[in-house]
Amino acid sequence: MAKLARELESEALKLLARERARLAQRLISSLEREVDADAEKLWRQEAERRLGEIKSGKVAGIPAEKVIRKARSSLR
Repeated sequence: MAKLARELESEALKLLARERARLAQRLISSLEREVDADAEKLWRQEAERRLGEIKSGKVAGIPAEKVIRKARSSLR
C-alpha cells in the first residue's frame, strides 16, 4: 500500500496547480466525516463578528479582484 501511495503522490504532483487543488480538496473532504457542531457555531459567530466590523466601518473589505489576483499569483 505504501508503494501505491508513493506512486499516486508522484502522479498527483505532475498535475496542474488547479487540478492538484481540486484533488487536495476532495481528499481532505473525505476525511471530514463528522461535523463538529461547536466548531460550526464558533465559525458562524466569527463570520457574524467580521461582517459587523465591515458594516460598522471598523475594518475595510478587500475587493474580490485583488484577493483573486493575489491567490492566483501565489499558486504560480
